[in-house]
Amino acid sequence: MSHQITGLRAWMVQRLSALYLAGYTLWAITYFSLNPVADHAAWRALWTQPAMVIGAALLFVALLVHAWVGVRDVILDYVRPPLLRLALLALLWGWLLLLAAWLLRILIRVST
Repeated sequence: MSHQITGLRAWMVQRLSALYLAGYTLWAITYFSLNPVADHAAWRALWTQPAMVIGAALLFVALLVHAWVGVRDVILDYVRPPLLRLALLALLWGWLLLLAAWLLRILIRVST
């Protein structure tokens, strides 16, 4: 019974993160089509706005969560040896954690 709840939660997280990713993409295409960035100074000024940094941070969180759920499900479904499955999940988790740290560093540097 707990697998159904876990599967439903994973499915819901996957769908919600996909909705945010799609919404942010549509917003970014619309925004940058209507407000093209003229030069580097304008680009830097844009990224000092808290709304841009928060929106991008949420985008990256959604992307990392979406990737975790999707790749985790593929590994759980298709990798049979338990130790290999555990190793692959640990590598995936570590890789996504490194990406999160890298993205956080970038967002901190551009917002200051």
